[in-house]
Amino acid sequence: MGFLGRLFGKDEEEKAKSTPKVEVKKVSKEKSIPPEKVGLDGKQDDSGLAKRVAKALDDAGVSDNVGLWVAQRDSTVVLKYNEDAKDALDKAKQIAKGVEGATDVETVPNT
Repeated sequence: MGFLGRLFGKDEEEKAKSTPKVEVKKVSKEKSIPPEKVGLDGKQDDSGLAKRVAKALDDAGVSDNVGLWVAQRDSTVVLKYNEDAKDALDKAKQIAKGVEGATDVETVPNT
């Protein structure tokens, strides 16, 4: 199980496997959904951006065996991390910045 399944559940992991990659800009325009709220299946999802970032981390092979969590605040991706995730944090930030709909990435140490 990767980030997507660990953070959002097995159902989201299955949805991602069975749905073709969503073109966020196109779906956003056609369905009047803010880009950060486009889900894995192209439908409205308040955690859409965070789920797409989690999937991107999985696709890039970032280990989910570290204390790293993905959330969102509007179009800002929030990466919360433990000390053991510091080595993966820079890569995770770069990946998150590249996900369509993300305007910023914030890192927050887990205290």
